Amino acid sequence: MKYEPVIGLEVHAQLKTKTKIFCACSTSFGDPANTHTCPVCLGMPGVLPVLNKNVVEFTMRMAIATNCNIIPTSRFARKNYFYPDLPKGYQISQYEMPIAEYGQLIIEVNGQKKTIGITRIHMEEDAGKLIHDNDRFLSKADFNRAGVPLIEIVSEPDIRSSEQAGTYLRQLRSIVRYIDICDGNMEEGSFRCDANVSVRPKGEKNYGTRTEIKNLNSFKHVEKAIEFEIDRQISQLEDGLQIIQETRLWDSEKNSTFSMRGKEDAHDYRYFPDPDLPPLLIEDSWIDSVKRKLPELPDEKKKRFINQYELSSYDAKVLTSSLKLANYFEECLKGYNKPKPVSNWIMGNLLGLLNAQGKTIDNSPVSAKHLSSLLSLIDKGVISGKIAKTIFDEIAKTGKEPEKIVHEKGLVQVTDKAELEEVVLKILSKHGTEVEKYKNGKTKLLGFFVGQIMKETKGKANPNIVNDMLKNKLDS
Repeated sequence: MKYEPVIGLEVHAQLKTKTKIFCACSTSFGDPANTHTCPVCLGMPGVLPVLNKNVVEFTMRMAIATNCNIIPTSRFARKNYFYPDLPKGYQISQYEMPIAEYGQLIIEVNGQKKTIGITRIHMEEDAGKLIHDNDRFLSKADFNRAGVPLIEIVSEPDIRSSEQAGTYLRQLRSIVRYIDICDGNMEEGSFRCDANVSVRPKGEKNYGTRTEIKNLNSFKHVEKAIEFEIDRQISQLEDGLQIIQETRLWDSEKNSTFSMRGKEDAHDYRYFPDPDLPPLLIEDSWIDSVKRKLPELPDEKKKRFINQYELSSYDAKVLTSSLKLANYFEECLKGYNKPKPVSNWIMGNLLGLLNAQGKTIDNSPVSAKHLSSLLSLIDKGVISGKIAKTIFDEIAKTGKEPEKIVHEKGLVQVTDKAELEEVVLKILSKHGTEVEKYKNGKTKLLGFFVGQIMKETKGKANPNIVNDMLKNKLDS
């Protein structure tokens, strides 16, 4: 390519506080319209906002987790614009004096590590929501969301591909979930992203004209929208046209972006310090207290899984992609302390099942205790690996204990050598042609014989005994 993409992301994360940022209204999602409002979040005359302390602490958690500097003195500003879902006619945010600056996140794409700078993290309130009634050609305003606390995480323009953008975004979501400040639900809008995209000739130091893409509610949409916008801008430049600085929306049905409005600059919002809110002063002792309470972060946990459990980097990355999945893995090890087999079953059978059923590890139909019990039965020789997969599916359907399923369905592994010898002799006599081929050097046919015996015993034969017995019989 003659051109290089330059991408920066603005990520909004809704904080998991019980009440709004400046009032005592509930932040509960999905309740009837306008049932969580008060004079403060509706911007009635004469009311005064009071800052929610938990919002500050949650923001500090994110700042520390992304290696940002927490600024001892920050303050709130009014961002002025008109829109029907903004009851006050301005949004309380932070502008010149944010709570945190100059952080970084290290991502890994295709084995290559890259540092993405974080310009700032600041606190702000959310706007309301418009509900459009296309049949009656009107829109209704629901202010339940007005005043819900957000943090905005603004990256440096260090991202160079849609894949890097997706990786950075997934890592951010993993962090907010680990430190328990946001549920990361993109579909419900509690974790959302705007992408600033521009292109420039390779080797050029100055940035090109950027566009901002909004309406991105999934990782897939973020990556596709960025790819489309890169291609669109390159086509424009190659046709001798200029890129217009504007805000564009993503149309997921047409897989394209379209113009929404001209891009505003900061001066368009007429920012000024909010006169109703004093500067926020944060003492070092508070920062130290928040640091001490932070849990093990995803990167730290990944390194520990590699060192402690001798897992590959890939396995550790998958298992630590969510805190609940990592906890499930370690819970399994309490009952069956063999990390690699547990990792294989979780990444293969369990995640495959959850994906097929559209579930997450939160509501897994197979508990960690049941999975560790199942793997213990394989080790003890009670069942074979093949039978274990059948039992796994049965656990998922019924929730029964593995041992109970084994005995109810008569799935105990056959280890009696006399009984197995009868089956081996039967299969060998039935497949004389294959026996001759084996004797003439086609030793790979051993797998064929094992398969026939497993079929004959309905998967209950002990494969190790069968292998040894077959080799002895065939070689003699």
